[in-house]
Amino acid sequence: ERESWQQERNILQKALKQAESELAKASAGIANKQLVETSSPKLQRLYRKYLRAESFRKALVYQKKYLLLLLGGFQDCEQATLSLIAHMGIYPSPADLQLSGSRSRPVTKFRCAARAIIAISR
Repeated sequence: ERESWQQERNILQKALKQAESELAKASAGIANKQLVETSSPKLQRLYRKYLRAESFRKALVYQKKYLLLLLGGFQDCEQATLSLIAHMGIYPSPADLQLSGSRSRPVTKFRCAARAIIAISR
């Protein structure tokens, strides 16, 4: 008797799960149909604007990653050049370091900004 109840219970649970899945599919279909019926030209235009804004946002993210990679490459190149000069045995004097450090900082910022503007315009 118990086994027959267990079997009947299992059959009913499977039927319940199947009915729930069919109900979910039907309600999703009704929701989609209502959305299609209510989509007006104004809603479509708003959606197109959203897609365009999302495209611009993704492009800006890509540009930011590219510029960070580009600036990192310049920094690596500068470090390699300085290490090569150091291997040659040429070391700047402390006075030169102080002068070049104070002068090169604004120049470096300007160069970075100029390269960023060039990359953005491309």
